[in-house]
Amino acid sequence: MNAELLRSAQAGDPEAREQVVEENRGLIWSVVQRFQGRGVETEDLYQLGCLGFLKAVQGFDFSYGTRFSTYAVPKIAGEIRRFLRDDGPIKVGRTLREQAQALYRLRERLRQELGREPALSELSAASGLAVEDIAQAELASGAPDSLQAEPSEGLTLEELLGTEAPEEALVERIALRQAVDALPEKERVTILLRYFKGLTQQQTARILGVSQVQISRLERRALGRLRETMPP
Repeated sequence: MNAELLRSAQAGDPEAREQVVEENRGLIWSVVQRFQGRGVETEDLYQLGCLGFLKAVQGFDFSYGTRFSTYAVPKIAGEIRRFLRDDGPIKVGRTLREQAQALYRLRERLRQELGREPALSELSAASGLAVEDIAQAELASGAPDSLQAEPSEGLTLEELLGTEAPEEALVERIALRQAVDALPEKERVTILLRYFKGLTQQQTARILGVSQVQISRLERRALGRLRETMPP
């Protein structure tokens, strides 16, 4: 991704926005293909994917330390997921959805005030919610697509767990979701931040106020528990 082109698109240049979408058609289609066969026209899914992609363009911060595609894929899938969830069988509790919407509005306000993406710790202080509660609300509002979100090292949680089961099957069995929820608190938050928020170990350590070595240990233990819990 050309950084200057991305910056121009973020600034609202219509030609840059059109070009950046065109150059990433393959990325968008690769996500769209996961959701075919759901009773929605493929072209409609693609348009939803483009909307999610443009939201990723607008929200991407070069200081994240992650690849743009890593940031964009969950956004693209999330936009499609929300449409399918609202019109389909996958439902999220009203309280969690309202909480996620309130957090979205708060995040947007803080982004304007701070001139950057607010840290999860700042969201926690502004909302009065614990870090894990914020992560859980955002997970609930877009949980299924997050199974494929990549941390900065480029591996998905599915790949690390060694499962080839499709995302839909995992969601239907609620296996991964329940396994993550059952983890001890610090391990659960570490997994949520690393694999559902896509943060690096260093960023996760800074948010939780511990060392990167501690995060590495927490992550290894959590992944070990998940491997034991997940079906073969």
